[in-house]
Amino acid sequence: MLAIVIPYYKIDFFKENLDSLSNQTDKRFKVYIGNDNSKDNPEKLLLKCDFEYTYKKFETNLGGISLVKQWERCLEMLEEEKWVMILGDDDVLGENVVEEFYKNITKVEEHNINVIRCATIKINETAEDISKLYKHPVIEKSTDFIFRKSRSSLSEYIFKKEKVDTIKFKDFPLAWYSDLLAVLEFSNFSNVFTINNSFVSVRVSDLSISGMKTNTDKKWKARFKYYYYLLHYKKIFFNVEQQKRLLKLYEKSYINNKYRVYYFIKISYTHFICFGMKYYLSFINSIIKSFKIQKN
Repeated sequence: MLAIVIPYYKIDFFKENLDSLSNQTDKRFKVYIGNDNSKDNPEKLLLKCDFEYTYKKFETNLGGISLVKQWERCLEMLEEEKWVMILGDDDVLGENVVEEFYKNITKVEEHNINVIRCATIKINETAEDISKLYKHPVIEKSTDFIFRKSRSSLSEYIFKKEKVDTIKFKDFPLAWYSDLLAVLEFSNFSNVFTINNSFVSVRVSDLSISGMKTNTDKKWKARFKYYYYLLHYKKIFFNVEQQKRLLKLYEKSYINNKYRVYYFIKISYTHFICFGMKYYLSFINSIIKSFKIQKN
């Protein structure tokens, strides 16, 4: 069976979230809701739900410290489910997401794939579409996907539970890039299977991490940690051209925060260990150009 985990905190859009689960055309799933000690009690909304669920209110708030740790304790609620989706409390499932999951699961397992992805569309506070529908190749290597100009959010993925248990999510600030790294690691840096016949509506608002304007510094810090991790520990999974592209993205995460000495030391270390003097000199030149542009 499929488990759908909701790390709950915000009630603002939670009714829409729950309604989308009640409206599923296939009810072969169980929902696990972990309340992150929210001030807003959702239990009245849960009484109207037309699906099986387990609800637990935690006595401490973890999301404010580490979203990944909140995900982890919610995942501990699961029973014997083989596949798991972690659904944001403000996101909305298309009515056939579960149905399409079961229609395609045999094919997924035949290809020994551990990560499934749905198509997505972005919505705003009033549930209006604010983007195109993002579709993907049916089978795509995860190391190719991260370089393709697209978008990604945790809610659109279904992971094989054993991979989540053994590899676990990396704890980056705001869990920014934690989901993208999970796609790479849980897939063994191999294939992801996309179901384009169903979609998840991902909400972008002032209440969401992606929509907030006050957390930019933490996002850049997470970005820096993400590329550092890939270059130092997972470089072998990328070809030479991909490694160079990762390096450029890593450099950009420093150049946008170039007054931080710690970042400079770390990125210098990466150059010397992973790439050598030629690329390091090019990096230094890019910093000089950046300062000149800023000065002008």
